[in-house]
Amino acid sequence: MATYKRILLKLSGESLMGEKRYGIDESRLAQYAAQIKEIHERGVQIGIVIGGGNIFRGLSGAGKGFDRVKGDQMGMLATVINSLALSSALVAVGVKARVLTAIRMEPIGEFYNKWKAIERMEAGEVVIMSAGTGNPFFTTDTGSSLRGIEIEADVMLKGTRVDGIYTADPEKDPTATKFDRISYDEVLERGLKVMDLTATCMCKENNLPIIVFDMDTPGNLRKVVDGEKIGTLVHN
Repeated sequence: MATYKRILLKLSGESLMGEKRYGIDESRLAQYAAQIKEIHERGVQIGIVIGGGNIFRGLSGAGKGFDRVKGDQMGMLATVINSLALSSALVAVGVKARVLTAIRMEPIGEFYNKWKAIERMEAGEVVIMSAGTGNPFFTTDTGSSLRGIEIEADVMLKGTRVDGIYTADPEKDPTATKFDRISYDEVLERGLKVMDLTATCMCKENNLPIIVFDMDTPGNLRKVVDGEKIGTLVHN
């Protein structure tokens, strides 16, 4: 039996690049769809938020001369592209999926609200919530925290390319050590870059635990949902 009834799965846009330098790697997309199908078949209700960094990141765009608000809006549209791609991949493997958007853009996606998202998850659909919060100056980390709290998820599963949270960046510091679990207070005290500060504080204040794990290893999503001790648990 799955440990969690309802989850918010946060995926980074960069992870969708796979072995490419830009855009969407079709094999990585199919791999993610297969992992999501595996837990969907176990009866888990699934909400998903995907970043857009594989296509456009508003903050980096602002550093190159884009107006910050317009840059963030471009980033929101990038998340919609990724959400449509994942939705298509899920439908291709027999999983019903629905894209909701924080900005009105029917018929591309339905306009998001909490009750619609919960209703569709309870009906057995995977709900992909795109366009961030619909507002500039907020990251998709904050968007995923907000959506996770709104849909009353049991946990946020943050799928990354590393297997948890470390004392330092393990790709840069070979002496970095991994935490099996860590409190929100310690994350904030140490200044660890789990998520941005706003997202971290929202999860802390609303008691939404996070598990950071390696999504790029097939089978890991099922292991996390089954309660196996992989990744790092962030909690109050």
